[in-house]
Amino acid sequence: MPIPRQWVTTAFTFDGYRIAANRGVVRGITVRSRNILVNFGATIQTLFGGNITLYTELCERAREEAFQFMLEHAAAAGANAIIGMRYDANDVAPGVTEVLAYGTAVVLEPPPPPR
Repeated sequence: MPIPRQWVTTAFTFDGYRIAANRGVVRGITVRSRNILVNFGATIQTLFGGNITLYTELCERAREEAFQFMLEHAAAAGANAIIGMRYDANDVAPGVTEVLAYGTAVVLEPPPPPR
């Protein structure tokens, strides 16, 4: 089962929790291409200006997929949280983009109960 979303942060700590173990860098990667229908629809949208929703949706799907893969990778590494999470994207070929989600998989422990 993947790590729950609320246990992912761009910060390097979780307030109130102790990092008990570092499981290393984890990542999720997806490579997406635009299709001819999206390109045609986006071209029409550019004529009217503003947000190109077809490309926005394509990018959001790619980020979400990479994020999910990262959550699964962290769970497989025995982590229960991810710190320092980031995204990166690179063009692999014309119209083909790699989206990478990465961070450090950790095991968090709650603080000891007060005495």
